[in-house]
Amino acid sequence: MLQLKIRKVGNSLGVIIPTEAVNELHVEEGSILFLTKAPDGYRLTPFDPDFEKTMKVADKVMGRYRNTLRELGK
Repeated sequence: MLQLKIRKVGNSLGVIIPTEAVNELHVEEGSILFLTKAPDGYRLTPFDPDFEKTMKVADKVMGRYRNTLRELGK
């Protein structure tokens, strides 16, 4: 478990993310992180949860129309 301290950054609040977490998240300065509500609190992730939902729908469509898409790709 990592402990983060909230600090004042200009007119906002921010946290310093330890190098260990930055490396595991594969992020760098300027990267965007998403804070989502989870059953046990909150989750911080570099992956857009809305994009994941969209890709699941796209996978279903591509599976259903696999042959048509293959023909269109020729």
